[in-house]
This record gives sequence, structure tokens and C-alpha cells, in this order.
Amino acid sequence: MMDRVLFTKGHGTGNDFVILGDPDGALGLTPALVAALCDRRRGIGADGVLRVVRSAKHPDGAGHAGDAEWFMDYWNADGSLAEMCGNGVRVFSRYLVAGGLATPGPEGLPVATRAGVVRALVGADTISVHMRTPEVYAASTATVGPLTFPGVAVNCGNPHLVCGLHDSLPLSSLDLHVAPGFDPALFRSGVNVEFTTPGEPVEGADLHVHMRVYERGSAETLSCGSGALAVGAVALRDAGLAEGVIAVDVPGGRLTVTHRDGAWWLAGPAVLVATGEVDPAALA
Repeated sequence: MMDRVLFTKGHGTGNDFVILGDPDGALGLTPALVAALCDRRRGIGADGVLRVVRSAKHPDGAGHAGDAEWFMDYWNADGSLAEMCGNGVRVFSRYLVAGGLATPGPEGLPVATRAGVVRALVGADTISVHMRTPEVYAASTATVGPLTFPGVAVNCGNPHLVCGLHDSLPLSSLDLHVAPGFDPALFRSGVNVEFTTPGEPVEGADLHVHMRVYERGSAETLSCGSGALAVGAVALRDAGLAEGVIAVDVPGGRLTVTHRDGAWWLAGPAVLVATGEVDPAALA
């Protein structure tokens, strides 16, 4: 069993993470250890783990080492791996800059992920990330209890299914204690399911959407950055707009999705709230 491990706790609009600094990829991270760290009663508690490792030192990041020094090794709360996490990238970037591990250049801070390299513009309160272009590619459905909702599949580097609620059904009425049903033939590796309702106009945004999300591998979370990106792409498409700004309200706060000049951006707060030391033996 490894010795005590230093960690940082951070969140982006309530989507929270245990951050493990591991520059040389020396930690023996396992699915069981990740799940134990994320346990909200017996561990630290989080929606996932962000391992901070140099791209050259991780097999999934080595191919990006020439473009990004740091690789975001993201694990879901159940110990499974994920390709992308929009809120995670912002918290990861905050950690790098706050700890003096990286200094953003004029084009932002490059971060390697399993879905490719993204760039973060790090501000005092808000971090904006130039995300992969979302691909809206298929119609599908999700089921919650006896209800079936039509939706749209969106690839944001990870899989999403965006379902709009109709007939004035409130988001709060959905029971998301159990994973929504979905088409496993379309989503062979599982899917993050977003449920949305339209919001009233807000200043500075072309569209306003409310969202709840059930994340693959983490259950319902207070926020999902890549999910907000997927929702923004569908909202623009449904409104017949080629570009625009979408305010996406999640239970944990507000994210902003912007599509301008062919680029997609995700913006919102990213906060580091605590540092500490954990004994992996005590989690076993």
C-alpha cells in the first residue's frame, strides 16, 4: 500500500474533484482507490479524481507531449476512466497555475486529455476553455421511470444525450437517483444524459437553458461542463442560430457556452477549497 498522499479539493459550479499531483506518474492509482477517495462517507468525497501528470509520463498523454506538458488523467467516481471533463479541465488549470506548475501563454494554457488537447484562459474568477467542436449526430431517447424523453446524441470528446422536457414538466420532478435508460447499441460505452428546460432571457446571452445531468460513472452531479457544451450546441441548432452565447444554469451555478468564428468556449468559475493528506490504507 502506498504511503500517505497529498491532495487538493476543488470544484467548478459544484462539480467537485480530488486532485492528485503526480508529475512523474508514480502513484499506483487503481479503480478501487479512486472509488474509495470519492466515497462521500468513507473517503474525501468527489465526483471524480484529477491526476496531474506530465504528458510524457503517461501512456494516454505521451502522444500530446509536444503540445501540452500536462495531462489530465480523469477518473469517474466509480473508478472508470473518462475521455473529457469540461469542469475538470478548468479546475485542473486552476491547480496548475495556482501551484506554479504552469504559466499560460498568450493563447492560453494547453492541457492534454484523452479527447485531445484543449486550451484554458485563466482569469481571477473565471476560466474559459477552448473545447473540441461538439458533434450533433443522432436522435435517441432516455427513460426516467415510466417517462420516455426524445433526445439528441452529441459527441464532445465524450458521449452525451441531450433531452428537452416538454409539457411544462419541471426539471425538479425527475428522479435521477437511478441512471436513466438509454440505447446501448448507440452508446456502447455509456452516456452522460442531460435534461433541459428553456430559461427566461438573461443579459449577455442569446439563449438561456436550465439543465440537470446524470453523469456516466458518477451519478447525478451539480454540474457537467462537457454536458453544458452539448446542451449549448443543441440549443443553438434548435434556435436556428449558427453562433451565439448560451447561459446554462445547473444546480451548482452558471456556465457559459460561446460559439464564435468556429470556436467553442466553455466558461465558468473554478475554485480550490482545501489541501490535505490522505492515508490510502485507511480507505481500504
